[in-house]
Amino acid sequence: MRNVVKEYAGGVRALDGVHLTVEEGELLGIVGPSGSGKSTLLHIVGTLDRPTTGTVAIAGHDIAALADRKLSALRARHIGFVFQAFHLAPGVTAVDNVAEGLLYSGLPRARRRALAAEALARVGLADRARHRPHELSGGQKQRVAIARAIVGQPDLLLADEPTGALDTASGEAVVELLHSLNREGATIAVITHDTEIAQRLPRRVRIRDGRVVADSARGKAVVR
Repeated sequence: MRNVVKEYAGGVRALDGVHLTVEEGELLGIVGPSGSGKSTLLHIVGTLDRPTTGTVAIAGHDIAALADRKLSALRARHIGFVFQAFHLAPGVTAVDNVAEGLLYSGLPRARRRALAAEALARVGLADRARHRPHELSGGQKQRVAIARAIVGQPDLLLADEPTGALDTASGEAVVELLHSLNREGATIAVITHDTEIAQRLPRRVRIRDGRVVADSARGKAVVR
């Protein structure tokens, strides 16, 4: 992201000149209070929204230069999402919920389900593949959501308050899982208001009033 600004009606600036680079293999926390611009940042990095001004490049592609269809293809190929709400289809098994992450891949159903089973094993849920959401704990549901996000092997995993709906023990397990996936090579950005979670991540970026005010990768506060 280079000098990214996002304005809404009425002149409200949700992002105000953001510079941010995430390198391959990083695990970072993007932290800030409610209203700081974290969600807007997530939507723009995830190509769910476009900046008003500034440049955003994902895997070498300038998103401003892409038509909506190509942008959707970029998102499907390069980005995985994990949200606070699990967004699992009720009445559908865990393996089929995960396989939905490959729905637009062009792969046959049997191959999608095989890859989904591998992703569930990767997050420690091989024995829950045929369970439905109502048969899973909150922590297990979030693991299914993470498996769905990584099944297509995206370049970047965006986790938005991934422990927000979980009890302490389940939240701890999810954080450990994110660390494990990062050790395996995944690039992960965790958007959170929880400073304790952020402190456990190798890099911490703090946002306030739509600006990056601190970045541990630079070793000091960002002066503006």
